[in-house]
Amino acid sequence: MAFTLRGFMMFSDIYVTAPTLEEATRIAHAMIEEKLGACANMHPIKSLYRWQGNIEEDEEYALSIKTKTALVDKVTARIRELHSYETPCIISFTIESGWPPYLDWIREETR
Repeated sequence: MAFTLRGFMMFSDIYVTAPTLEEATRIAHAMIEEKLGACANMHPIKSLYRWQGNIEEDEEYALSIKTKTALVDKVTARIRELHSYETPCIISFTIESGWPPYLDWIREETR
């Protein structure tokens, strides 16, 4: 059972791509250890994109980091410090609804 978050603390899911599992894991550990995120999921992906005029195709790792919306700027800044890409994919999505105990957990596990 989900509920709408209107009038409540907002939460976000931050999507990030990284070139290796090691870098993705390092970013994920920093998010959790520094209480910037409550959870970080990682999975391998195949990416196809245009970069500096060339079409590139790479194996990457995607991260999905759950946090409070109020922390998105801090999370983004910290990822930029840790990331090896010149222009990393860092995109934030507002969580529109969720199971209340899970959202409570995100609230408790982030600063």
